[in-house]
Amino acid sequence: MMKHSFLTFLIAASSVSASALTPVETLDFLYSTMSLPDSVDYPRDFYVRNVESSLQARREMPWGISVPDREFLHFVVPVRVNNENLDSARQVFYRELKPRVKDLTMRDAILAVNHWCHEKVTYRPSDVRTSSPLSTVSQAIGRCGEESTFCVAALRSVGIPARQIYTPRWAHTDDNHAWVEAWADGRWYFLGACEPEPVLNLAWFNAPASRGMLMSTNVAGNYTGPEEVLLREPLTTRINVTSNYAPVATLPVSVVYADGRPAAGAKVNFCIYNYAEYYPAVTKMADSEGFASLTCGLGDLFVWASDGSKFGWAYGDPTDFSDGGLLKVIIDKDASYAGDFELTLTPPASGTALPDVTSAQREANNRMLASEDSIRELYTSTFATRDKADSIARKLDIDAARLSPLLVASRGNHKNIEDMLRSLSPSERTRALGLLESVTEKDLRDMPMAVVIDALQHTAAIESPDDDYYKFILNPRVENEGLRPWRGALSQFFAPMAEQFRDNPELLVKWVSTNIEDASSQNPGRLRISPAGVLAVRRADPASRNIFFVAAARSIGIPSRIDPVTSAVLYQNSGGNWVDVLFDDVETQGGSTAKSAKGALKLTFEPQGHMVDPKYYSQFSISRIDNGVPVLLEYPEDGTLTTLFGEPYTLDAGQYILTSGQRMADGGVLAHSDIFTIKPGETVTLPLTLRQDNTRLSVIGSLNAENIYHDLTSSADKSLISTTGRGYYVLGLISPNHEPSAHAINDISAVAESLEADGSNIMLLFDDAEAAARFNRSLFGKLPSNVVFGIDKDGVSRKEILESLHIGQADSPVFVIADTFNRIVWYSSGYTIGLGETLLRHLSTLD
Repeated sequence: MMKHSFLTFLIAASSVSASALTPVETLDFLYSTMSLPDSVDYPRDFYVRNVESSLQARREMPWGISVPDREFLHFVVPVRVNNENLDSARQVFYRELKPRVKDLTMRDAILAVNHWCHEKVTYRPSDVRTSSPLSTVSQAIGRCGEESTFCVAALRSVGIPARQIYTPRWAHTDDNHAWVEAWADGRWYFLGACEPEPVLNLAWFNAPASRGMLMSTNVAGNYTGPEEVLLREPLTTRINVTSNYAPVATLPVSVVYADGRPAAGAKVNFCIYNYAEYYPAVTKMADSEGFASLTCGLGDLFVWASDGSKFGWAYGDPTDFSDGGLLKVIIDKDASYAGDFELTLTPPASGTALPDVTSAQREANNRMLASEDSIRELYTSTFATRDKADSIARKLDIDAARLSPLLVASRGNHKNIEDMLRSLSPSERTRALGLLESVTEKDLRDMPMAVVIDALQHTAAIESPDDDYYKFILNPRVENEGLRPWRGALSQFFAPMAEQFRDNPELLVKWVSTNIEDASSQNPGRLRISPAGVLAVRRADPASRNIFFVAAARSIGIPSRIDPVTSAVLYQNSGGNWVDVLFDDVETQGGSTAKSAKGALKLTFEPQGHMVDPKYYSQFSISRIDNGVPVLLEYPEDGTLTTLFGEPYTLDAGQYILTSGQRMADGGVLAHSDIFTIKPGETVTLPLTLRQDNTRLSVIGSLNAENIYHDLTSSADKSLISTTGRGYYVLGLISPNHEPSAHAINDISAVAESLEADGSNIMLLFDDAEAAARFNRSLFGKLPSNVVFGIDKDGVSRKEILESLHIGQADSPVFVIADTFNRIVWYSSGYTIGLGETLLRHLSTLD
């Protein structure tokens, strides 16, 4: 049937003059750019249907004939945007969007699609795995990577070329961001996904992007457009679009050995300090003369170079080398090196010109936003509340205290979970509940129930199962892979060998090492191949191979996992001990892997002001130096010095770099790094050094403490001072459904206990009642009890802040620290990360 349908389509499409590309040519292009995971995990018919939809949009949309083949093939045809599971979104979205956009100009259609996206989805941060576009719609929430993946899919569905733009790290604040560029009438425009503005090239991140060091996008295939190529691989091209947003220059680097010889072929990491690490934003290889370069923003980059054994570093601003000089990196250090160094890093300055927006355009856009919020909230009102979930639990005879939180967290997936549980016997419901408790919150929102059924049907039930059974045997989640059924295929294949492998898991290690071929070159995007896919083709990149091993072990009853910090693969032996899996050592050790030698690390810290227990990622990080290159240890985001390293923490023996940093008011960083070695059986104790910003707060403006605001709790108009009391307070002007405002509120929530202990009142004010009504408090965690929500009455406080500080326009959110003597001593505007910590630092100074 599929072949007949496609043949019919070929004949019909070939007679259409709107497209010079035939379906066969288009499908061939798609497969020629496809990585191994996509070719293995999705059937050909799936791609045939997507090609049909792409060409249908090209024929039927009024702009279809104007889109050049290059833009159509590279930015409309590809199904994949990020690392999401692929789905049938293109067909679904086209049916819904076509009536909305078919009579619009191309640019107006882009705006209309983004409004439709906002109607479906609003911002909420989550883990790094990207939900598929249809799953994002089902959940009605997404982080920026998911919103932009969804928006790109929507634009492509109606034949508009679109691409996801990504800054791997900002230079001025600890975060990254993704957004969308769409092509219309010969040029690219940008927009904030699911955050519609009245015009294109306008978003909350105009100012942050003007301070960006690097912005890029990955393009399927051998792309030959006008942009600078950062990396060209067999299946993909990474291009540099930084100059679309910020002033740029070229940072030229010379990598040499201590004797002056060029380090030809050395790996050169161009790094941005962010999240307390030197993040490798771009990796290049030095040429035969040891030369490499990067076009980037006008701020400091940290450059780390290595030949696989020796390494070295340097840092600089590209403007320092405009006269023809080179940033020299001498790679003269090796695994025996120990020492420390300090850097003072300066990000690019802010500066951007915004497109004009009339008041009528802004008012019309605001009305549309409010209407779209209402539509989305009507949909989310169908999600399981705690009362509804309790009722479902009673009907299914399941402990409501365990099931109800899962159903509430599952959002649009709750009915699928309910139906799945209803189809099971009472005993199987108990196992299913344990499985649901073992996966991530995002899994609850988008996991297909076929995955749960597959795991239950092909995993033996045991009497009195413990946590290890649910976490490391029954659990379908291994790493950050997309979940697909694999248990049945693997358990059936390994059944003849299962008893032998359970008795000696090293035999499974040997089997995987011997039978799974390395296919890294066929997966440049480092997507994860499903375990069933790996078994089918016996090829995988190392990460997918590791997932496959864990899945195979679990499928035959061997507890197994991947360490979330070190990415080490582990299985549990019969004695209950966790054993490292070392695939590379299998042959040399006769099929027997050995545990890595271990040591330990302890960190000490002398409290500085409010800084008592530094946080991982915020104030410090640790990377292991493997083959001359730092690799970050990814501890939980709530980790602190005390919880992680207050007592000796076991680590593999080896060389490490401890990095700390203090973010300054202008976005610059005072960084300190220690390189040290952990020897087998030894404990290293190191002090954590946090360099201090010795600048003092001073009076920079005024804000009348008698200004009136409307209190949302009491529904009364009050003066600021009547709520804050005497002394210093924080005032924030925030926007609803606005990513920078959401970050600010989340950052305050993250240090709620400390801000509450400080006692300074925090006023969070909306511009008007309409904005306040659109704010969804349930999307945020616990806030300090001293937070007060209100409305800036007639915009008085905003106007006074901007006039007092001589600011013509300020990006939302706006935060100030002021006192009841009408003095402003600190100000922040727009997108920033770590606001809670910053407020604490300044308030403690004032105290």
